[in-house]
Order: sequence, then structure tokens, then C-alpha cells
Amino acid sequence: MEINEKNIQEFSTRFLEIEKAISEVIIGQKDIIKKVLMAIIAGGNVLLEGLPGLGKTQLVKTIGKVMDLQFSRIQFTPDLMPADVVGTNIIVKKPDGTNEFQFQPGPVFSNIVLADEINRATPKTQSAMLEAMQEKTVTVGNNTYYLPSPFFVLATQNPLEMEGTYPLPEAQMDRFMFKLDVKFPTQEELAEIVRLTTGKEAPEARQVCDKNTLIEMGVIAKEVPVATAVYEYAMSVVLKLHPESENAPEATKKYIHYGPSPRGAQAIITAAKINALIDGRYNVSFDDIKEVALPTLRHRIFLNFEALSDKVTADDLILEVLKDGK
Repeated sequence: MEINEKNIQEFSTRFLEIEKAISEVIIGQKDIIKKVLMAIIAGGNVLLEGLPGLGKTQLVKTIGKVMDLQFSRIQFTPDLMPADVVGTNIIVKKPDGTNEFQFQPGPVFSNIVLADEINRATPKTQSAMLEAMQEKTVTVGNNTYYLPSPFFVLATQNPLEMEGTYPLPEAQMDRFMFKLDVKFPTQEELAEIVRLTTGKEAPEARQVCDKNTLIEMGVIAKEVPVATAVYEYAMSVVLKLHPESENAPEATKKYIHYGPSPRGAQAIITAAKINALIDGRYNVSFDDIKEVALPTLRHRIFLNFEALSDKVTADDLILEVLKDGK
């Protein structure tokens, strides 16, 4: 699809319509809503981290209704098994009296999968999501099954300081396009949330989009051009977060054990293209790269013990690198 002024304007209008429909149900969290929508259009997965009761689950449900997508929820617990997520082969009796194995799909076979409190399950169960999140397939026994299109995993995670949590494996963290920190609402937002949810009628989400429109928006986003200078800037941001890089600042060398993977660089460019379209532009700017750097890179940086003792976060180091750029 060749990008032109018309489909750029249509993209921006549709995005704002979807954003508005979600905001009618979800009070506040404007940036969270925008970033989740960006990841969905890009075909990426999102990790939402925050304390219980901040509306993470309600946000995911609302997105499913607004976009008319099939929705399933998996509540992750310590005793959850991989087969409870992806499905399993069961014995079924045929009309002729013989038995055969038949695949029974798990809840992962949906358009939007809410992996609720994903870090309360053991790493073995969390790993059951890896193939689904990256390849959009599930392998059970000797057979591989394709997941419905579009497919997204929106996972919620409790802060690791809470009891009964397991840190997600590095390979799984890398398969999330964004990691978003869900903040506590302001006093005004909290009052509005309580007013709406304790009144006679809670607000209902209205459908303003369907899966075909969503797929089309993703196709348009891929066509956005990126200037060589912007590409080079994005790559330099990623490389400066690698302690072995010759251009790495002192803070990177002091506090980072491992830097972001190539998936981080892919995520920055993909997200920056969508951010440009939202603003009605058909080319990616340096500011687009800066806008998406934190959510795409913060979970792909592995800090050393010195960073933990000095209370230095991944966000601090990313912002330090961005200061040196254009």
C-alpha cells in the first residue's frame, strides 16, 4: 500500500476515535492508552506494571470491546501449568467406537489475551507464552497451530517487591514491545473513577473499529519512511546502552550489565513510525524516537548490582543517553 496524504489523515482520525472511545470508560492514563494502542497496531505485546486495582484489567477489556476483538483472560497463579495456557491433546471417542487424540485449544487462542499477574506463575508456565508472543503459533506434541489474526498479549505484572512474584525470564521480557508503568491516579481522576463506578450505571464501551481496520492501520504504518539520519540516531541510542560499545557513556559502563537486543531497535523504529502517523506526519523525526525510547528499552536493559545499590534505574540511563542526542 502506497502511503499518501489521505490514508495518513484517515490513520490519525481513526486512532483518535479509538483513543476517545477508550477514554470514555478508562479515566486518566492517557499516555498508557496511547502506547497500548500503538503496540496493538504494530502487532506487538505490552507489559503493564503497577499495583493491584489501577484498572489494568479493565483497560484491556475495554480495548477488546472498542475494537470488536475476541478476548480471553488467563489468571496466572503458581499452580498454573503450560497446558492450561496453550491447550492439550485429549482422547475423544469416534463414532466407530475407536479413540483418537484431538487438540483442545487453550485460552491463548484469541485476538487479545490478557495475561493477568503474569509474574505470579512459575517460569515454566511463563515460557509457554514465548512461542505465541513471537511466532503467533503454538506447538503441542508434533503439531503446530496458528493463532488467530490479529493476536496480542497484554500482560499485567505486579511490582517484584510484592510477595509471591517471580521475575520474568529475559527472553520473555524481550518479546514485549513496550513495558508501561501504570501510575496511581490523581485526586481528580480518583474522584471521577469512584463517581462513575459507584453510580447507577457504569459507562459502556462502544465499538468504533474492527480487526480488518486494525490490520490495515498496521500495513499503513510499515510504509512510513525513515531518513538515514533518524535511523542512525535510533541505532546510536541503542548502542550507547551497551557497556562494551566504544561510544557508551560512563554511566552505561558503570551500571549496565547487558544492553537492549536488536528487538529493541526494531521496536523503536516501528513505534516511531506510528507516533508520526498519529501526529499526521508521513516521516519519522528525532522527537518520535525520543518519545518511544523509554517504553521500548526500559525492560531490555539488565542492570548490575552497583546500579541497584545506587538506586539507578533503566529510565535514568536511557534519559541520560537521550540528552546527548539531537
